Amino acid sequence: MADETARAAAAPLVVGVGASKGVPATEVLALIGAALADAGLDPRAVVELATVRGKAHEPGLVGAATALGVPLVGYAAGELAAVEVPHGSGVVLAAVGTPSVAEAAALAGGGQLLVPKRKSSPADRAAMATCAIVRRPRLRPIAEGGDGPPTRSEEAMPIPTTEAPHDLRHHGDAEVRDDGGTLIDLAVNVRTDTPPAWLRERIADSLTGLAAYPDGRSASAAVAARHGLPAERVLLTAGAAEAFVLLARGLTFRHPVVVHPQFTGPEAALRDAGHEVRRVLLRAEDGFRLDPAAVPEEADLVVVGNPTNPTSVLHPADTLAQLARPGRTLVVDEAFMDAVPGEREALAGRTDLPGLVVLRSLTKTWGLAGLRIGYVLAEAETLAALQRAQPLWPVSTPALVAAGACMEPRALAEAAEAAVRVAADRAHLLAGLAEFEEVRAVEPAEGPFVLIRIDGATQVRERLRTLGFAARRGDTFPGLGADWLRLAVRDRPTTNRFLQALDQALTLTHP
Repeated sequence: MADETARAAAAPLVVGVGASKGVPATEVLALIGAALADAGLDPRAVVELATVRGKAHEPGLVGAATALGVPLVGYAAGELAAVEVPHGSGVVLAAVGTPSVAEAAALAGGGQLLVPKRKSSPADRAAMATCAIVRRPRLRPIAEGGDGPPTRSEEAMPIPTTEAPHDLRHHGDAEVRDDGGTLIDLAVNVRTDTPPAWLRERIADSLTGLAAYPDGRSASAAVAARHGLPAERVLLTAGAAEAFVLLARGLTFRHPVVVHPQFTGPEAALRDAGHEVRRVLLRAEDGFRLDPAAVPEEADLVVVGNPTNPTSVLHPADTLAQLARPGRTLVVDEAFMDAVPGEREALAGRTDLPGLVVLRSLTKTWGLAGLRIGYVLAEAETLAALQRAQPLWPVSTPALVAAGACMEPRALAEAAEAAVRVAADRAHLLAGLAEFEEVRAVEPAEGPFVLIRIDGATQVRERLRTLGFAARRGDTFPGLGADWLRLAVRDRPTTNRFLQALDQALTLTHP
C-alpha cells in the first residue's frame, strides 16, 4: 500500500529496458536499481517498464517487471524507430530497427529523459541489459480537481465507472431475433439479397474439404494483394468482433480511449479484458465530427470507426492520421468502408503511420454475418501479438474460401457497384426524411445507414414495429439517448413503404 501511495503522489517514472536473449532478471533489476540510486530517484515512483515488442516476452524483463510490481509495455520496432533519441547506436539500429531500445521505449509515451541509456557490464561477457529513465507528466483525473480548470482533453475524458451506463452488448439483430421473419429489417446493416449466388456456390463447394484443418495462406495472400500489402501484414479473424477481443487481450497499453458514438464492441471487449476505458464523446451539434485535439496525449490506444456506426460520419483520412504517433496504437474500424464509393478516406493499405491497425469486415457488403469473417491490417509485430491471443485455426475453411473469393476482381467490381447503389438509395431515404419536421437526420451520411433524432423515438420505434418495420434503438450507444434511431438503407420501394409507416407512427405519437 505504501508503494502504491508513493506512486500516486510522485510524478511517474518509466524505465526503458533492452536486453540480449537470456539476460537474468537479477541483472536487469541491479541495473535499474543502480540507475535510480545514482540519479536520486525513488524506486517506488516507477510505474512501467517499456521495451521493444520483440523483447516483451523475454523472461528476464518479465521477471524484473514482476519484481517491481509494474507492467512491461512492448512497442513495435517501427514505432520506436520514429522516436528521436540522444544516444543512438547504428549497431542497435541494424539489429532491432531502432537506434536505442531503452531510450526510445522510455520516451515513446512522452516525458523528460532523466537518465540516458546505460548498460550492465558483467566481467565475463558483453553487456546484456540497457536502461533509460523518463519522468512522465502525472495524469490528473477530473475528480481530483487540481490547481486550475480542466484541459479540453480532461473535459472530454470522464473517469470511467465500473458499470457502463449503456448496454454495450445490444446489437441490431436483437430487434428482429424473435419476430419470426414478420418485420422488414432496418435494424441490421447487412446488404439485402446477399450473399450472391456465385458466392454461395463457392462456399458450398468448400464443404468437401472440411476433413482438413483450415489453411489461411491463400486467403491472406488475396487480402494482402487487394490492399497492396505483404501477407505478413494481414491477420484473418472470425469477423471484426473477434479482432476487438484480440486487441484487448493481445496488446499492452495503459490508457485506452474509445471515440463515441460508435460500435460498442471495442469498449465491451476492453472492459471484459479488465481495462478501464475512457471515452471521447463527439457532439451532435458538431455533426459528430472528430477533432483530434479532443483525444488526450496520454492515450496509448485509440479506437475510432470510419465511416462510424451509428452516425454514418466519414472522417477525413488526414484527420485520423493526426492521431497516429509513436507509442500509441490507433485502431480504425473500417467495417463499412467498402460501402463508400471509391473507399475515399480509407487508411487500409497505409504503412507510413506508426501504430496503425485497420479492421475490415466482409459481413456487411457480402451478407456473411453467419459465417464470421474479417481481417486486420497492421505491422507484423502487432499481428504476431494478436495471433498469440487467437486459438488454433480460428477461421473456418468456408470462411477462408469466402474471403479469397471476395478479393477477386469480379467481386471488387460488384462491391463498387453496390456502394454506388447504396449512396443513391441513401439519398432517397434522406430526401424522404427531410419531409418530416419531427425528424432530424445526421448529414452528410456516408455509410449504409442513417442516424435520426425524433422526440419520443422510443414510442415511434414501437409504433413502427406494429406497422411491420424494425429500427435500431440508439440509446445503447454512448453519446446518444432515447431520442435516436438508426435506419439501414434499403432499396427505394422498401424505403417508400417505410416512409409511409413513419408518417403513421409520427401521427400517432405526435397528434
